[in-house]
Amino acid sequence: MTKTMLPFIRSDLAQFTAYKPHPSSDTANSVTTQFDRLDTNESPYDLPPELKEKLAWTYQQVIETNRYPDGGHETLKDAIAQYVNESAALSSSLFTAANISVGNGSDEIIRSLLIATCLGGEGSILVANPTFSMYGILAQTLGIPVVAVGRNETNFEIDISAAQSAIEQTQNPPIRVVFVVHPNSPTANSLTAAELTWLRSLPQHILVVIDEAYFEFSQTTLVDELAQHPNWVILRTFSKAFRLASLRVGYCVAHTEAIAILEKVRLPYNLPSFSIAAALVALQNRTLLLESIPQTLSERAKLIEILSQQPELQITPSAANFIYLRLQPNSFSSQDAVLKTFHQKLRTLGTLVRHISGGLRITVGTTEENARTINRVQAVLANLES
Repeated sequence: MTKTMLPFIRSDLAQFTAYKPHPSSDTANSVTTQFDRLDTNESPYDLPPELKEKLAWTYQQVIETNRYPDGGHETLKDAIAQYVNESAALSSSLFTAANISVGNGSDEIIRSLLIATCLGGEGSILVANPTFSMYGILAQTLGIPVVAVGRNETNFEIDISAAQSAIEQTQNPPIRVVFVVHPNSPTANSLTAAELTWLRSLPQHILVVIDEAYFEFSQTTLVDELAQHPNWVILRTFSKAFRLASLRVGYCVAHTEAIAILEKVRLPYNLPSFSIAAALVALQNRTLLLESIPQTLSERAKLIEILSQQPELQITPSAANFIYLRLQPNSFSSQDAVLKTFHQKLRTLGTLVRHISGGLRITVGTTEENARTINRVQAVLANLES
C-alpha cells in the first residue's frame, strides 16, 4: 500500500521519525530474552521475589480495577519528598509534596514542561548533542523549535560559548528552556564546574531542566541549589536504579509555583494504581533495592579497565550505569561504517547496545552479561579490518 500523508495531519510530521523502543533491535516486537539487553540503560536486576509477592497481594486485595487511580498522588509525593531530602542530606521538611510532580515516566513531565513554556510559538528549546533524544523528539511533536549546539569531543562538555550565543541570537521564538542531563546520556559525563557556572548565570525567564535520571549511580545532585533558582526543575525516575522501567514512574522537584502549573497541564489519572503502589513499595524498600549499586559501579570499573586496554578503543570516565565507547581517531579508514558493523556483529553474537553519535553506549549488566560483553567486543575487534 502506498503511504500518503492524510490531509488533516500536520505537514511537519511527514518528515518526523518516531522514537524506536530498543533501537538496537531490528523489529518493533519485544526483544527476546536470548539477547543481553544492554541498549536502554535499565537495571539488569528484577525486583526481588518478596517485593513482587507484596505487589501481587496489593493487586489482589487492595487495588480496585473498576476505580480510577489516586489522581493527586499525595501519598506517593510525600514519600518522594522524604527520599529527595534524604538523598541530598537536607532537612526532612525542606521539600514537601507541594514540590513534587509525578508523571508516566519522565517523558510525560518533559512534555508537560514543554506545553507549559513553549507551546503556541512562545519559545524554543536548547539542547547540546549528543544527549537524551526525547527532549528534541517531544518538542518536535508539539511543533516547538529545537536549537542544538555541540560538545567538546574530548570531555563532552557543552560548547558554552555556542550555547550562550544561541540564547542571545535566537528570536521568534526565543529560547525558553535549556535541557541538560547530569550525568549526560549517552556520554556518561557529569556537569563540569564551567557548565554549572553557566547554568547558574542563566536569567530567570529561561527554564533550566536538569535531568538526574542516573543520580543513584552518580550520587551527585543539584537538588540542594533549587531554593536559590526558581527557574530550575530537576527530573528523576524510578526506571533505573529502582528497577521499575516497565511501570513508567518519573517525578520532578521544583518550586511550588512551577509544580502548580505542571499540575494544571498534566493528564488526569496519569499513573495507574499498580504503578503508584510499586513506586511506594520501592521507596519503602530503597535500602534493599539500592544495595545493587556498588556491584554495578564495580562492574562498570571492570568494563572500562579491560576494554580500555584495546588499542582501537577510547572510553571516557562514566558517572552512570553505562559506558560510552568510541573508536580511536585514525584507527579505521571509515569510522562510521566500522561502528555500524561493530554494532551489528555484537547483535549477531547476542549483545544489544546502542549505536549513537559516533559511538556505542553499553549498559552495565550483570557480571555474566558483562563478561560476555568483553569477550564479544574483543572477538569483533579481532575480525574488523583496519
